[in-house]
Amino acid sequence: MSCLYKRLLWVGLVILSLANVSYGQERSRFPISVASKTLGFSPVWAAWKLGFFEREGLAVDLVLMRGAEKAAMALVGDSVNVAVGSADAFIAAVESNFNVAIVAGIINRPSFFIMAKKNYRTFHDLRGAVIGVTNISSGPAVALRYVLKTKGIEYPRDYKLQPAGPDAERTMGLSSGRIDATPLAVPFNFVAEELGFNTVGSFLDVIPDYQVSVFAVNRVWAGKNRPQLIQFLRGMTLAMRWLFENRDTAVDFIAKELKLKPEYARRGYDFYKERGLWDSNTHINMAGMKTTIAIYNETSPPKPATVPERYIDQSLLSEALKGMGTK
Repeated sequence: MSCLYKRLLWVGLVILSLANVSYGQERSRFPISVASKTLGFSPVWAAWKLGFFEREGLAVDLVLMRGAEKAAMALVGDSVNVAVGSADAFIAAVESNFNVAIVAGIINRPSFFIMAKKNYRTFHDLRGAVIGVTNISSGPAVALRYVLKTKGIEYPRDYKLQPAGPDAERTMGLSSGRIDATPLAVPFNFVAEELGFNTVGSFLDVIPDYQVSVFAVNRVWAGKNRPQLIQFLRGMTLAMRWLFENRDTAVDFIAKELKLKPEYARRGYDFYKERGLWDSNTHINMAGMKTTIAIYNETSPPKPATVPERYIDQSLLSEALKGMGTK
């Protein structure tokens, strides 16, 4: 009995010690900011909600932070480890001497459709229109000015821009008559169509390569915490691949998580995947970055942006993708 007791005691101590080791290996806290909870950013929500970050050993805290300018400040202040937002805002941050870098892509092409009241059917009909935007300096507003300029419509000579809130509020602004037109991201354009508003045109038809949103980091923090950042990028890439490979399940997740009609979630998913707005490996659209820089330079003198490499660190994603296989 004594020998058996000792064996049982030894086994118990081993189990207890293993339990204590497992308990001590807590996942690293990893705060990130996201500009909005929309279809374009749904891969981030999938990575968070479906455990892809946890599998890589990270306990991600996801914070909504509107305005990539605020997100850049949060990066510099070490309030967040990664910020997800407009590429042009992080370009501006670099040009303002903030030590940040873009490390991956999330929305690699524009999803905006210009929706308008019934008497506005073409780009040229927008002369004299009041066009609602989130705010006049936002990335989509800057891109809108560029799109309309290619059609011979100049700001502020030919139309007025009016701050009108996010997509849902701008859709209501169309209904109330406060604005005549507005660029709406998929799937809000589907809502506007259903309400009887016209589709004037899409950004994608005019600027097919335009880097809309990205993942950015503080270069100093990234240098000190490279392994964690690699874990994050691996988790994000695994989530993106899951979205690409599981259409029906992904559409169901998007519909429930974003509280969308299943039809809107399906059409939106297909648009983002098939038109190249998402990349299965979270690569950056380098041609799109050049367009983003060109648009930034038209509206942000006197200090022009330069080549994409000034704002990007691709080595982190390259390291994260090693051993994951190509897709």
